[in-house]
Parts: sequence; structure tokens; C-alpha cells
Amino acid sequence: MALFEESIWSNAQQIAMAYPRAKRAQYREAARTLRIPYWDWSISPTMPPEVSQPTIFINAPNGTTNVQNPLYNYTFHPQPSSTDFPTIGGSGHGPPVSSYHSTVRYPDSNGLSQPDLVNKQLQANGASLHTLTYQLITQQPNYGPFSNIGYTDARGGRYNSIENMHNSIHMFVGNGGHMSVIPYSSFDPIFWLHHTNVDRLFALWQAIYPEAQVTPQVNAAGTYTDDPGKSEDVNTPWSTKNFGYTYPEIEDWGVNSTQLTSNVKARLNALYNPTSSVSKRSSAADASDALTLSPNAMNVQWFANIRVNKSTTASPYFIHLFLDDAPVDPATWSFAPNLIGSQPVVDNSLLSLANSDLPMYGQIPLNHALLAAGTSDLSASNVVPLLTSRLNWRLQNVDDSPLPIEKIPSLKIHVVGQEVRPRAAEDEFPEYGQLVVYREVTRGKAGGLSDGEDTD
Repeated sequence: MALFEESIWSNAQQIAMAYPRAKRAQYREAARTLRIPYWDWSISPTMPPEVSQPTIFINAPNGTTNVQNPLYNYTFHPQPSSTDFPTIGGSGHGPPVSSYHSTVRYPDSNGLSQPDLVNKQLQANGASLHTLTYQLITQQPNYGPFSNIGYTDARGGRYNSIENMHNSIHMFVGNGGHMSVIPYSSFDPIFWLHHTNVDRLFALWQAIYPEAQVTPQVNAAGTYTDDPGKSEDVNTPWSTKNFGYTYPEIEDWGVNSTQLTSNVKARLNALYNPTSSVSKRSSAADASDALTLSPNAMNVQWFANIRVNKSTTASPYFIHLFLDDAPVDPATWSFAPNLIGSQPVVDNSLLSLANSDLPMYGQIPLNHALLAAGTSDLSASNVVPLLTSRLNWRLQNVDDSPLPIEKIPSLKIHVVGQEVRPRAAEDEFPEYGQLVVYREVTRGKAGGLSDGEDTD
């Protein structure tokens, strides 16, 4: 990403020099400070308008002109062949991405992007993304489970990870398009706005947990730069300071490590949990509290934990959670009014056989849905019977067709809850209790965790 930004920056310097002398200094200064912008999808769960318009007006050196928007899509030169890109979906669930001349997002049957549906899907998961962002950074000080969906040691019931949220945005935006095929997703320009935000969230976490270390671990799957089996350890570069940049919330100059941590905690609270300075200590809130408090500010947190083997299918799909029955029309599932949230499972067609049976972990918050349904009492005595009778889930391919749950035998869903003491100061985090598993919620349901089955 740093190399990409360097290339963009270098080109901007040349473009700035092409402007008339009277305006050149202004554009040269703008070019000098140019950086890749980030899209904070946990605050703004719709695509930025700048990436959703096919054409845009720009102030070119020769005056205002209308041009093809380079952030809307990328046109391939030449057209990819079937050997360039894999078949996404498979078994009739979506055409191969090689069939598209340009990158597409949530393509329709004619191969045209559907930005309105992308945004509806993002908005339907906005509360979930908002909660997951705050809960991950404030609850997970260990790099292994923080970083990836496949970490299996001592997750402690915390199934979320930065990779999980990263994958979700890829699937919500792509949904059968190029962003859905992660190894090829960087052709879509929105990839860079998304990944800059992932880098930002990681930098926030580092500033809050400066003593955290990378536990030596073998990268089983490998990457384009590392062969499978290479070990990542404390010597792996992982700080923004190595590259000489930072983010608005991380003013890491003129302060010591303790001060920086305090400052970043305050900025994180202001963004994702601004209403946590409540004095209530009970698990119930009155109706006005339920309407005004952020889900992150409640005295109890509820989550649905999801575990499934990566190898179950090579095709990407969604696990949708609903409060009550799913709508009759599957095409509306991903933004249904009673949707709690969606857990994407990304394309696994490039997994090596040696890694095909690895589990992946995901998590969907439940508080926002409970509050929206008028349930202000979040105590276990009230929530457990409610979820037992009303929590449902459905699986769906990227072409919006239902995926029979019996085709995913490794799927295991269970519900956990924990008591929370809200933060007492602007630069403090809430105090979280142990996560308690409530097996009765999913007992007897297809894909639910049963008695005697291990949660990890």
C-alpha cells in the first residue's frame, strides 16, 4: 500500500506542474500533502459518493471537464481470460469475474454494478460493523486472535478479528464482483480506501497496546510474497513509524507511550462510544436509555459466534441472522428490516489442500437488534428465551439464491453474553466480564451448537 501511495503521489506532482502559473503553487501544495484517503465504514456504512458516480467533473489544467471517474471502476487492458481470474460462485452461482470488461460491484444479471444495493447491504450491517470495531479494539489485546479469522488458541469466546471485518467489506461491496475475490480485489479502486482504513484500525490498536508482540506463528496459507510455512515474528515490520506516517487519531509526536495510549483511547471513545458515561449499573435500561445509548454503552453485550470450516465450499456465501423468520424473497435477505447482521465467508477456491479444513471464526453483535425490537431489558433472563424462540439464520450464495444449510455441515453458531461496566472517564475503556455461553438458544437448530460440542 505504501508503494501504491508513493506512485500516486509522484504522478500528482507531475500533474500539478501542468496547471497555469497563476494556480500552480496551489496545486503543487495540494499534491505535496496528498495521501490515500480512508473510508471509515464503521462510521459511514455507505460507499463514499466519490466512488459511486461513473463520471465526475474535475478542474483540469485547461479548465473544468467531465471525465470517467477512476474511482468508479477499472477497465482491463486487455480483457482478462478465464485463466486470469478464477470462477467466482461455481455451480452456476454467478459468472466468472473474467467475463467483465471492467470491475463491478454487486453485479446484476447483465453484469452492471448495483451501487444502491451495495449501500443497502452496508447500511443493514452498519450497526454491526460499528459495534464490532469498538468491541474488537477495546476487548482484544492479543495480536493473534485480533489479527485473523483462523487463530484457534485461547480466543476466549471472542470470535471477531480485524480480518473478519476486512472480509465483510470485501463481500458487502463485491457480492459476486471483483471485491469478492480477495486475491484479485485490488483492481477495484475502492479496495485502497478500504485497506487504508484497515491499516488505520490496526494502527489504533497498536497505539493502545504498545507492549503487544507478534507471537511467532507459521503462515500456513502463505501470500504472494511469502511461501506457505514461513514464520511471522517480532522482526516482521508492523509499525506506521517505519514508513513515516500516521492517522488523525494518532498524534504520536511530543508524547510518551502512556500519554499516546490515553489520547488514542479518548479519540476512539469519542468516535465509537460517545454515550458511555452513564451511571446505571443494572442490566436493564428504561425506554429513553434504549433509544439514546449506543449499543457499545450498554451494561450487557450479546453476540452470535460463528465457526465454519473454510473448505466447506470453494464459493463465497453469506450467513444471515434474523430476528424471526427470513423474508420469503431471498433477494431481500441481505437488507431485510429484521436482519440482525450478515457473516460473509469469502472465496476459498485458492486454498491449498493442506489448509482446506482450517476453521474460521466470525461474530455478529445482537444488542442493536434487541434494542431496535424494543427490548430494553438485556438481562439473560429476558434475552435468552427471546433469542431461543426468535433467532433464525439462512445461508445465501452471491447470486442471491439460498444455500441449503445441510451443504455446510461444519457450521456451528452459538450465543454468548457478558456483563459490562461502562467506562468511567473519557480515556478509559469499559470493564468487560467473562463471556457466558447460552447453548439453549441454538440447541436443536440446524447449524447451531449442541450440548457437548466444543465452542472453540
